[in-house]
Amino acid sequence: MTLPLLAGVSEIADQYDALILDLWGVVHNGVEPYPGVLDCMAKLHEAGKKVVLLSNAPRQSDKVKDQVAGFGVPREAYDVLVTSGDVTRLHVQRRDDDWHAALGQKYFHVGPDRDHGLLHGTGVDEVKDMADADFVLTSGLYDDEVDTEADYDEIFAKARSRNLPMICANPDLSVMRGTKMVLCAGSIAAHYEKMGGEVRYNGKPYPPGYELCFERLGGIEKSRIIGVGDSFRTDIAGANNVGIASLFVLSGIHAEELGGDQQDAVKIEAAAIKAGHMPTAAVAGFYW
Repeated sequence: MTLPLLAGVSEIADQYDALILDLWGVVHNGVEPYPGVLDCMAKLHEAGKKVVLLSNAPRQSDKVKDQVAGFGVPREAYDVLVTSGDVTRLHVQRRDDDWHAALGQKYFHVGPDRDHGLLHGTGVDEVKDMADADFVLTSGLYDDEVDTEADYDEIFAKARSRNLPMICANPDLSVMRGTKMVLCAGSIAAHYEKMGGEVRYNGKPYPPGYELCFERLGGIEKSRIIGVGDSFRTDIAGANNVGIASLFVLSGIHAEELGGDQQDAVKIEAAAIKAGHMPTAAVAGFYW
């Protein structure tokens, strides 16, 4: 059966009580909201729907709220915001699985200045020398405008020499910033894995972030929740992993590959099959 290609979110809104939206790629492009998004979110609220933002941002949600407000997405546009930074903090605080329980108390941070402080108050200490670290926290590239994976060979070789495990607080490989594609933490974490390093990814497509959303939605049945995203690898796979419906948005990371609203449903379905993650439906952009 050919993948349904919707003219707008209004076509399926009555089937769901809550929507879990990817933030960067569905709601905004790193500079401003996509056309029609704020209107669509307002109409969903008017229809009594809950709007949740689930982001692979490697920062606490309070910081991300301020950031997206600066992009033009006001606080009243959504009900709940959950980030991979939130999930990372909870795992480190709670030590709620064997992998996190085995981590030591000292970490070396790889990432930009804006992400520093992610683990403050969780019972671990940041160190400035890899030789003193028990594990590595990767939140991104030091400079995502110019750095490549190869720029991290030397520092990661030091981590590998001590068999340090790595927490990746943003599994995204890349993201759109305006019209430019920039690398994310997932790309250099994958590079560390290729070097033989051990990595735990906290964020989509893994279940804990979704489970936190479900908790904060107060018991809405999964059958009445749909995940919305622009990435087969994280958003659609994540929705599939937790057993909820999914809506694939063409205007984000796959826009050039799929041709945005010029693309037909057959080709989109073929791309989904190739990626191994099939959405419930697709839409050109997140508009009503």
